[in-house]
Amino acid sequence: MTSFITPLSAPAAADAGRFGPKAANLAALGHAGLPIPSGFCLDAAAYREHLSACGLQAAARGVFASDDPAHARRCALDMKLGLMERPIAPGLVESLLAAYRALAAAGASVVVRSSALVEDRYGSSFAGQFESYLGLENETDFLIAVRACWAALWSTRALRYMITHDIDPAGTAMAVLVQPLIAARAAGGGLSQTADGNMLINATAGLGSAIAQGEVTPDRYVLARDGILQEATVGPTYHAASCVHRQPSIKRLRQAVPQRCLDDAQVAELGRLLLRTEALMGRAVEIEWALDDRGIKLLQARPLHLQPEATPLVDDIWIRQPRLRGQPAGAGWASGRACVVNCECELSRVAPGAVLVTKMAGPALSQVLSGVAGVVAELGGSTSHLASLARERGIPMVLGVTDATTSIPDGSMVAVDGVSGIVRWMPDTMTAINPGRW
Repeated sequence: MTSFITPLSAPAAADAGRFGPKAANLAALGHAGLPIPSGFCLDAAAYREHLSACGLQAAARGVFASDDPAHARRCALDMKLGLMERPIAPGLVESLLAAYRALAAAGASVVVRSSALVEDRYGSSFAGQFESYLGLENETDFLIAVRACWAALWSTRALRYMITHDIDPAGTAMAVLVQPLIAARAAGGGLSQTADGNMLINATAGLGSAIAQGEVTPDRYVLARDGILQEATVGPTYHAASCVHRQPSIKRLRQAVPQRCLDDAQVAELGRLLLRTEALMGRAVEIEWALDDRGIKLLQARPLHLQPEATPLVDDIWIRQPRLRGQPAGAGWASGRACVVNCECELSRVAPGAVLVTKMAGPALSQVLSGVAGVVAELGGSTSHLASLARERGIPMVLGVTDATTSIPDGSMVAVDGVSGIVRWMPDTMTAINPGRW
């Protein structure tokens, strides 16, 4: 059982076939001398052994093998419940708890992160499709989180993503990454290349999960490839959002003097880390990072999907239309009818080819992403999970667009520029005058 557990510092931890690209990439960064948190990996073979002990192989094969949707849903539910309800084998539990206790001895709470064998690859990042559990402080919660990461391979949103990428979950497995929680003063993400050839860093105060989940509009720092800071834009602070049908939605907090999350030296250091990570992985990358009292730590690195730019339809009519500006987060340019959605329970209104205009660019939007022409959201930034998924699909997206849902009329013709970060909309009277153009 002890062979299932490997420290991130061990050479074997860089084996993506055992520990998944997420854990393996992070281990490779640490082996190259880049700053990462300590921790250990749980081999995907442990998942397979647990699956066998639960007798779930037939249910696993049944999810995608059946043409009956009801049968497939029952098999997926059997997988999730079976993985969660059956106890982990005693020998593996003992090894897991020993590794957990050694990690928690320093006093920090623990993070348990999914590291599937199929994620963090070029063209199939699975960004935000699996689970991470932060701030675990006891052994019971830790063991539940491990089983929950295994079960996440069979979540509805992960299965939908697999269908679009022709991946059968029965043919893959889930590894797990366990690390101490970084007491972050600031955290965020970064892109080593943007459409205009620069580097980009997003940052917010506290944990970076708020950026990843599209819950805030982060600070935005743009650097040239030589490390020169080109732009520093401070993001506003927001309350968390909820369904507008039950209680008030997002409210922006007023700041007397906007404060940057990062100073110039910290931005420059992140730029250097982006370039070193890119050189190590041999291609453009996106990263997640956190800053505590001891400095910057890299939390994740994966290939950055870069789509060819679409040619924008920029003419005199469009240029004269109302516009809003936000953070460019997707790829290219597109237009379509606006579908203004104020909370997730209205997503069924989104028609194929529409431009989704909403408040929060969270993981729930992934279920409609394949059918939309573009996305505009009041919250979110260029390094959110949804932005990663949009880049994979070549979908233009602009996030952090203040007052988008109240300014853009539902049903109006909207143009979304995912490179410049500009959104324009056409009044109905103009569309009626030129019906063939739009």
